[in-house]
Amino acid sequence: MARKRPAIETSEYQKRREQVLKSLKDAVGIVFAGDGGGDLRGSWRPDANFEYLTGITDEPGASILFDPKNEVPSKRVTLFLKPLDPEIEKWDGARDFIDSRLVKKYGIQSIFRTGRMPLVMKAAAQRTRKLACMHAFSTHASAVSPDLGVFQKVCQRIPGTSIVDQTELLAKMRSVKSLAERDCMKEAVRISALGYDEVLKTMKPGMNEFQIQEALEHAYRANGSRGPAYNTIAGAGFNGTVLHYGANDQVMKDGDLIVIDSGADYRGYAADVTRTYPVNGRFSKRQKEIYSIVLKALEASIKKVKAGCTFQQIDKASRDIIKKAGYGDYFIHGIGHHLGVEVHDITPEGPLKEGAVITIEPGIYIPEENLGVRIEDDIVVTRTGCINLSKSIPKTVAAIEKAMSGR
Repeated sequence: MARKRPAIETSEYQKRREQVLKSLKDAVGIVFAGDGGGDLRGSWRPDANFEYLTGITDEPGASILFDPKNEVPSKRVTLFLKPLDPEIEKWDGARDFIDSRLVKKYGIQSIFRTGRMPLVMKAAAQRTRKLACMHAFSTHASAVSPDLGVFQKVCQRIPGTSIVDQTELLAKMRSVKSLAERDCMKEAVRISALGYDEVLKTMKPGMNEFQIQEALEHAYRANGSRGPAYNTIAGAGFNGTVLHYGANDQVMKDGDLIVIDSGADYRGYAADVTRTYPVNGRFSKRQKEIYSIVLKALEASIKKVKAGCTFQQIDKASRDIIKKAGYGDYFIHGIGHHLGVEVHDITPEGPLKEGAVITIEPGIYIPEENLGVRIEDDIVVTRTGCINLSKSIPKTVAAIEKAMSGR
């Protein structure tokens, strides 16, 4: 009997929207999917907040409006979709009509085409006189966030309407993962582990970095993922000292270490794992020295994790060890980040909450020695500690060398 794969049910998206309504109180909010589509390279993906609230990933130009004080309960959440266009759909694929089947599919009773949105927004603003920004604010050098841009125009037309800041709302919600979300992320890591297993079984000097990337990503796709959650990093030798190295086109030499930073996407949820392996299957004495410092730092930081701790405390645990070993100047980035619908997931202010999923990734990078080491695990924060989702992927010197010995 086939194993049931984890998924986010329609009912969970409904609960998320209900939580937004409750948190907005008497303010109106809107979240935009963003425009796009039609590009033959890569696939379009909506704004992460829109995807989190709806599960919809194939409707460019869509938006979802929240009107908590609407007297009609079914109209407190309204989904707007771009009009059907038979000419475009001959190229890009047929889209659904708005009917009872679509209402059931999305769990949203009020669905209209985008041409109706200005009238619905006007009526809601006239009634509430309060609009809440949920998209992250932009810097002054960038265009204003999409909801703020709309709200500024509404305020020009409806005097006495105020705009309030609710940009932390979705950050706080997304930072605490439900059991279903954690199951999806656990599956993403499980699939990622199969990719790393393939690398350990096949890697040898003379191979190209791209062959490592291809082995990982082929394993992801062959085991239930549509591909990587972000651009795979596979940097050997000097390239392993470049944090976001992306060329992945150099031949790996005997004696190189390779830094592999890659993770599978599963149903929109990301894994993010880094391992550093000796290309020939054996660490040199110097490589083992640096690797052991980084691994010790990682383990110290993991021990610090529990609900109520901060990234600063987790970072200090690693940084103190690396500084004491004399390599403080060679640890040039932060300790980690939230993980979820985005690989660098939205991060709220304050201590970590139970149910958060984070990465921990200390590293030492010594360009003058062509030597880079980073080790990264995906960690679920619990009330009293944490769960390491990626612990099965070999990371001790002994475990790595044993896994590579049978090639």
